[in-house]
This record gives sequence, C-alpha cells and structure tokens, in this order.
Amino acid sequence: MKIFFLFTFSTFFWSPFEQAAASVHYDKILTHSRIRARDQGQNVCALQQVMGTKKKYFSTCRNWYQGAICGKKATVLYECCPGYMKMDGMRGCPAVAPIDHVYGTLGIVGATSTQHYSDISKLRGELEGRGSFTFFAPSSEAWEQLNSEIHRNLIDNVNIELYSALHHHMVNKRMLTKDLKNGMTLVSMYNDQKLLINHYPNGVVTVNCARVIYGNQIATNGVVHVIDRVLTAVGNTIQDFIEVEDDLSSLRAAAITSDVLDILGKPGHYTLFAPTNEAFERLPRGLLERIMGDKVASEALVKFHILNTLQCSEAITGGAAYETLEGNTVEVGCDGESLTVNGVKMVKRKDIVTSNGVIHLIDEVLIPDSAKQVTELGGAQQTTFTDLMIQLGLASSLRPEGQYTLLVPLNGAFSDDTLRMDQRRLKTILQNHIINVKVGLNELYNGQELETIGGKLLRVFLYRTAVCIENSCMVRGSKEGRNGFIHILRQIINPAEKTLHEMLRNDKRFSVFLSLVKAADLDDVLSQPGKWTLFVPTNDAFKGLTDDDKDILIRDKNALRNILLYHLTQGVFIGSGFEPGVTNILKTIQGGKLYLKTVNDTLLINELKSRESDLMATNGVIHVIDKLLYPADLPVGNDQLLTILKKLIKYIQIKFVRGSAFKEIPLTFYSPEIKYTRITAGGSDNEEKLKKLLEDAPVRKEQPTRRTQGGTARRRTRLAYP
Repeated sequence: MKIFFLFTFSTFFWSPFEQAAASVHYDKILTHSRIRARDQGQNVCALQQVMGTKKKYFSTCRNWYQGAICGKKATVLYECCPGYMKMDGMRGCPAVAPIDHVYGTLGIVGATSTQHYSDISKLRGELEGRGSFTFFAPSSEAWEQLNSEIHRNLIDNVNIELYSALHHHMVNKRMLTKDLKNGMTLVSMYNDQKLLINHYPNGVVTVNCARVIYGNQIATNGVVHVIDRVLTAVGNTIQDFIEVEDDLSSLRAAAITSDVLDILGKPGHYTLFAPTNEAFERLPRGLLERIMGDKVASEALVKFHILNTLQCSEAITGGAAYETLEGNTVEVGCDGESLTVNGVKMVKRKDIVTSNGVIHLIDEVLIPDSAKQVTELGGAQQTTFTDLMIQLGLASSLRPEGQYTLLVPLNGAFSDDTLRMDQRRLKTILQNHIINVKVGLNELYNGQELETIGGKLLRVFLYRTAVCIENSCMVRGSKEGRNGFIHILRQIINPAEKTLHEMLRNDKRFSVFLSLVKAADLDDVLSQPGKWTLFVPTNDAFKGLTDDDKDILIRDKNALRNILLYHLTQGVFIGSGFEPGVTNILKTIQGGKLYLKTVNDTLLINELKSRESDLMATNGVIHVIDKLLYPADLPVGNDQLLTILKKLIKYIQIKFVRGSAFKEIPLTFYSPEIKYTRITAGGSDNEEKLKKLLEDAPVRKEQPTRRTQGGTARRRTRLAYP
C-alpha cells in the first residue's frame, strides 16, 4: 500500500512541474529526446554518448543529425527519462521512480558518493528532515575528478570542511530546471556564497559551470539535480583574479593601459579569454609596442578577449559566433575535450569561475582587425598582393596615422606574366589599388569615383548582388582596420584609358563593326562621355559578307542603326556583376531586349557566349562576341536584307514580313559634348575671332525654351561647336 501511495503521489506531484517546464530549453531538448526514442517504449529518452568517454547529452537536432558532440563521434543510448524506471517484463519505462527525501533521492539518481559524504558529515539528518531544498549533487565520477589535495582536505575534516562544501551545493528552496533562468544568481546555504546559473539555448544548464547531467528528480523535501563536477567557492571578480595571477601580468598591463580592467571588476556575466604571459611574448615586439602605444588599438585588443555573456566550456557542444565587447565576433567551439577559439585549440585551462563571470586561459593573443594596420588585414588568399606591397616599398609608405582603402585582388588574379613585369610597372598596378581615403563597403555608391595614390580615378558600379570597381567585383571579406579598409576583389583592376571608339579603332578584330558604326553616323556616340555597355562582334561575325552586301546595309541607314543599336545599352554592366545563373533583361537603345546571365563565370548574351568580357572604357564597357546580335521579334521586309542577315545569323529564325520597315532612331538618346570658346571683351582681334566662329561653325538650333520673366516670353538658342 505504501509503495502504491508513493507511485501515485510521485506521478501526481511530477505532472504539473513537467507541464510547466515545457517552455524552457532543457525541457524542450528532453522532449525531443523522448520523441527520438518513441519506438523504444513509454518514457524512454535518446541520448548521445561521446565515444571513449562517459559524457552523455540530451542533444540538439544539430548534434543528433551530425552524430557527433564537439566533433567527436557519438553513439546513441536509450535510457529511462528522468523520474521514470523500468519494470520487469514490460517494454519501455512505465513506472515512476519512488519519491523519497533528498537523502534517499541521492541514491535513486546514483549520486552515491554524495550520499555517503552527506552521511559522514552529519548532513543526512538535514536532508531527511523538513524543508524545501535544491541539491546540486556531484556525480560519483565528479568526486573522483576533484583535485586530490582538495579532496583529501575535505575528507580529513568532514564535520566542517566537507559539511560546508556540501552546503555550498544546496539552495534553501526548490528550483526545477524551468526555474533556473540564464544569468540568475542563487545564494547557497554555505555562507551565502553565490551560485551562477546559466541556461543555454542548447538545453545545457550549468551551476558555476558544472553541467546538470540529470535534472528534476523530485524529493519530498526538495529536488535533486546531478552535476558533473564538485563546486568550489566563488568570491573574487575577474579583475581580482587578473590582479593576483602572476601568469597574467602582461594582460594586466594591457588592461590597465586601455582602462578596461575596471570593467571586469563590475557586476556582470562575462567570459574572458585570458592570454598568458607566454602568449604575449610570442607576438612580434614591434606589433605589441605599436598596439600598446595606441590607446584605441589597445582597448580594442583587450575588449576583443571579452564576451558579454557567460560561456562555460560544458555548454559548448559545437561552434558558434559570439560578439565581443570590441564589437566583432569570435568563433567559440570545441574539439573533444578542448575548447577552440576561431578554430584553433588554444585554451590551456578552462572554467575559472568568478563572481562576475568565467575565465579561460589561452596561449595565443587574439588581435582584432580594429587593432591592425590596413596592411595587416589580408588573409591567406591575399598574400600575393600584401607581399608585393612590402617588396615594392608601398607598405612602408602607408602611415599608421593615415587613412587608406586597399582594393586587394585574390592570389589567383596575379598571372605569371603579371608577376614577371618590370617592377616600376608592377608598382603602378598596385598603386591603382590603393585609395588615399578610408571608404567602407556601406559608403560606396553607384557612379562614385575613387582617386588612387597613383592619380587614377576608379568608378564604382553597384548591382543587385555585387559591388564592382571598374572591371573587378568584390567578394566577401571586407575588413576595417585601425587606419583603413580592405576590400577583396576577384581580378586586378584595369583603369580605363580610352573611349569605346578608341578601343574599337585600336583593335583590328573590330574593324568591320567600326566601319558600320561610322557609316551609321554613330561615331560620336562611342566617342563622347557617357555610360554605355557595348556588345561588339568580331570580324568573324561578318564572314561571308561581301562588299555588295555591305553597301546594301549602308544604304539602308535605318536598318543599319537598328542592328547596331541593338548592341548598345544605357548603363555600365560588368559581367561578373550579374547574379550567377539568373537572367538579366536589358533594354537596348534600339528598343529590343537582351537577355544576359553568367554561367560558370562565362557571360551569355541571348545564350551566345562572350569571348572576352569587361574591357573597360572611359565611357563604358565592352563585351566581345563572335556573332551578330539581332532582336528575334523584329521582322525584315526586304528580300536583299533578309538574305544578308541569314548569311550572318544562323542561331535564330529571322521573321520576314513583306513591306515592313525599320523605325527611324534619331540621335537624341545621347547628349553630344558642347565645346565652348572663351571670348574676352574688347579688342579688334577678339571681334574678328568671334565673327569667324559664327560664320564657320555649324549651328544646331534647339527647341525654343520659354521662360516667363517679367511677363514676357524669351526664345533662347544655344550655339554648339564640334
């Protein structure tokens, strides 16, 4: 009857707590563990155990599907969920563990060493008596792992030292995991010592960085949570620890210099990755001296080692990014038993718990970008550029107090031919990648011009998913240093030197196309300032075109302009600026549409491959093609013209509608450059000069512009001189 009462009472007593706990991380993870084990029977939970260890976890979905904890393979175990037990001959865990006082419950959950120590220290009577307690009970393995000297001192003085240590694990009220809020501070029953509670999104609950491995075992006079280590008293702040720890004297000096040390003496929940003296000694002397001599840089350095959250090592079961007090993030992860920072095993000692946080000792100094010079920001994929900067003397010319922006091509952008260039020419190339002002990524805008230290003006082009500087587009990885920004580019920048027309004229591959441009009176369009994208067919596109065919084309100027202006669009469109695999629709000056997309770094125009892309001109960009483009929806009404076009264009079916005519395209889509001649007043020579200009120069009369001024309309005519 008594056993039946206990089973019934514990079922009734546990149920409301279990329901109330459903909204917190630990209990959500426990619920997932139940779901994963539902095929094993009632009240069974699935856990992961790290192979080669006794460490078990109610794991997150991420760890579960990876089949690993901290990068180590984990096997699946099926056990009774906390509070339940097996019955002979029955599947699953259909029984409720009997409810008992806290002392008896220690035996139920397997914390037999803690139960034994409670007995010999005379704490047993209290644990069996009246009250409502929370006991964070170290597992038997936790006692075995305790420092032998500390362990021996406790056993040698059971009535005081051991009794006090066990009291330090107790709180004078019942606290289930749902009540253990992240960042909470509880007062223990020993000398009002603090217990720092953390409840993490991955379901891990810690008390002074000891992990709760078996929680919520209800007792008649409280609750027992089994933890994986023995708690020690916490009294000092992080500042106090730094001030007395000999191995942190270099960090102490840096924290004092930067006025950061006082922050670590204030209440909070910090994590400090503390570099040892040896870590500081390994830094290049010049680097450390420069940072320590710059208060802004030294403050950034120290704050980069501090998180504004308390991250115990046992709560880290995979990698995650955490924001530092400096403002940037560090990646904190684990590799087996080792903590990693930014992917590197560097933690020598972990979980030094203080009253305002936790300290992990590391053997490397973390240097944030904000404490580095701009020349130090390059990564492994930008070493060619940074090495050349040093070799050519450009790195030393950038002053620490200056402001710069480096446009750094990836290593692969430097061909062998480029690297074999004369050093003066190579230096000029690099100078075209250095801006004498600090410009962040969010400060760049379309049409912006950036002046290099070599005196070149570089244009900025902004697209839907890309930012390009002249012919080269950025990749992820922009960084801000102490004296500038670095932006990573795919290619070496080739500043434009010539107009579109000059580029065509200087390249024999385009002689046929250029002759047609001239015949259509479009030379000025390609010569004047503007922002154009020109798709230029090589001479190969005109194979089979006879002189007679060419004459026929030239005589029909409307047809010729329609064909040529289908190759021209308003705006500068860099090939690598297009989102890969996505079709981009551009409206041409002719009025038709071009369909562009990039596939495997190749630009396709109406599905035709560009043989060479992104040839930059001062007034636009050229993409080279080997076929003549023609709008598929534009009909031809002339038999002779149809025959000519069929010779040149075989990739589409050209429509024929007898009698249809090409529309006239007036040259009003661009504004020709107006040249002015300054004439100063007075003098017969100036009068003769003005007379000659008015007589000889062609005059284009614009449409009258009417302005109302004083009630009268005035007609204005502007003189335009070629």
